[in-house]
Amino acid sequence: MENRKKQQSRAPEEIRLNRYIASSGLCSRREADEIILKGYISVNGKQVKDLGTKVKSDDDVRYKGKKLSSEKKVYILMNKPAGYVTTVEDPHAEHTVIDLVKNACTERIYPVGRLDKDTTGLLLLTNDGDITKRLTHPKYERKKIYHVFLDKPVIKADLLKIAEGMELEGEVVAADSVAYADPEDKKQIGIEIHSGQNRVIRRIFESLGYRVKKLDRVYYAGLTKKNLPRGKWRFLTQKELVMLKRGIF
Repeated sequence: MENRKKQQSRAPEEIRLNRYIASSGLCSRREADEIILKGYISVNGKQVKDLGTKVKSDDDVRYKGKKLSSEKKVYILMNKPAGYVTTVEDPHAEHTVIDLVKNACTERIYPVGRLDKDTTGLLLLTNDGDITKRLTHPKYERKKIYHVFLDKPVIKADLLKIAEGMELEGEVVAADSVAYADPEDKKQIGIEIHSGQNRVIRRIFESLGYRVKKLDRVYYAGLTKKNLPRGKWRFLTQKELVMLKRGIF
């Protein structure tokens, strides 16, 4: 009787299928729901489309025939240089950010969100689908600060327009904060914004008649570039990871 109880207590815990898929590093939970509904997932040889499905750690879970498994979570912070595309694979790109971290770990990691090819600065790469979702979904409004270098001095009236909100392609976008980054050089602007629109900062300034010469992300969800040279990367410290998770969950 005692042995049977011990065996039962050791039985693998059941978790929702989308959580298992996210923990494998394939994608976020939301994206996992989509691929389940499309019939791309099988469990122990049977196709599964039920979002309520639960699995155990020793189940054979596959995506398009490829076996998935829970893996160690990896968190890498990069100071992205210009000229690198923020994607895992791109046959048309000369360089991707994955090229810079290809020997960092054996786990399959991917960028959290995007930075334009010519935009530099902070970029997080991970295989944690839950954190990726929390950092990229608009409703969570993660703090991002950029240092913008323009082709000419920005007048105060335009800074007020940016702060009050501007209409871009039918949607009003406003900076959370905007100011001169250097009082002596009004071509340099610091802007805090949570919008995830594509090329939103470049489009804001272009709509006002300025050309962005350089754009650098200096702050992202509590993380900074301190002691991280351009083009280099490092693993998040345990303290940073705790801070990051505390701020997004």
